[in-house]
Amino acid sequence: MDKAGLEIKVIGVIDAGVRAALAFFGADESGSVGVMATAATVGSGGYVKTLNAQKKAMNYLGNIAVFQQAGIGLAGAIDGSDEYIDSGAALPRKEYRGPSGAGEETAVTKEKHPDTVIDLAILPRYGFVWGKNEMLFNGKVGSPENLQINSIKNYISYHLVSLMEKIRKKPGAGKIKALILGCTHYPFYKEILQKKLEELYNYREKGEYLYRPFMARDIVLIDPALNTAKELYRCLASSDLFSNESPNKSEFYVSVPNQSNPRIQVNSSGSFTYNYKYGRDAGFIQEYVKRVPFSKKTIPPEVLHRLSQKVPLVFNLIANFNRNNSKTAFLRKNEKIDFPDQNIRKIRK
Repeated sequence: MDKAGLEIKVIGVIDAGVRAALAFFGADESGSVGVMATAATVGSGGYVKTLNAQKKAMNYLGNIAVFQQAGIGLAGAIDGSDEYIDSGAALPRKEYRGPSGAGEETAVTKEKHPDTVIDLAILPRYGFVWGKNEMLFNGKVGSPENLQINSIKNYISYHLVSLMEKIRKKPGAGKIKALILGCTHYPFYKEILQKKLEELYNYREKGEYLYRPFMARDIVLIDPALNTAKELYRCLASSDLFSNESPNKSEFYVSVPNQSNPRIQVNSSGSFTYNYKYGRDAGFIQEYVKRVPFSKKTIPPEVLHRLSQKVPLVFNLIANFNRNNSKTAFLRKNEKIDFPDQNIRKIRK
């Protein structure tokens, strides 16, 4: 803001999430903060650097450590990406790129990714659900080969156990009090995350609690998006930028693959292929996405349904914009209706 010479406040998602996590620690209290995020976010070290900077700026005197877990495959599974999940599969798949164990047939083991190994030595700790093809494998449950995760719940189990193993093995680690959900997909499954944390808190081996010494009784799940919205609200309120017409003037857009760019590669569902998404040269600038109005035409039905159930107020606001705003008249003309009527009626009830 100061460097650019503009009167525009920048609210960082990472900063907001870190401030929310630190609020649960006393000024001289020690402990741990967990971060579950995408591999790119974890690799950037953004949360670690920001927490250390915020601790200093806010005069926290305790020793607060950060433990990160790259949620490889979880966001993809939530989106239904073929590389991470296939509800119709009954056996291990060669195109699978999520966490795996005891086998060399998956794409991810061929790439030898060290952070996506299912450790069969601690298999009971994961607490995987094995029915309905939620885990794909060869052999028997007790000694599986080519093990692959095939449900969102099992992805969550894998990553939470992996995070707790890091904390448990770190000498002198303090109890984890807050877990930052550093990916927009994760808060949709807060209930499953909380239930799994409860299971780990009560998990025993040889009569002793394995993870309880490293966990607060009630670990707070931090949604950085929520705290970013709160900070934005306070910023707008302090600058008197609200009006009764603000909601009706809101506009909603989404980024989609730019089909006019001949360099991009998409699969049959219209999403970027795995190789294109993760194999791009960071130094090569190209217009690989385009911004379009949020509508049924650009959002898969399952995502629309998820939004209508998980964030009904926001969904209703988006729906009303696309119904009433002149900028999206072409959508109403071409699609007749943008959002399922039954979802709108449910929300208004």
